Amino acid sequence: MPNRSERPRRVTIEPGGPLLVEGPVEVELPDGGTATSRRFQVALCTCRRSRTYPWCDTSHRRRPRPKPDQEQEQEGEREGEREGEQA
Repeated sequence: MPNRSERPRRVTIEPGGPLLVEGPVEVELPDGGTATSRRFQVALCTCRRSRTYPWCDTSHRRRPRPKPDQEQEQEGEREGEREGEQA
């Protein structure tokens, strides 16, 4: 779907959230398929948690993505809990 307007598309980056893109849009998916929206603005998922991927369904609000150093700490805590359950 080519951009028929003379002005460029506006993309807004929402920190911790989706990419907001002026529509209509056609998104090329990793499997080669396409997803199309004719809305005036769409929210594209960046957290990959959306059940309606590539569209944002606000899943990023329910559980914030941990920072890399927090992921390692949490993994260590989970392993400690598992060892305690086996004893």
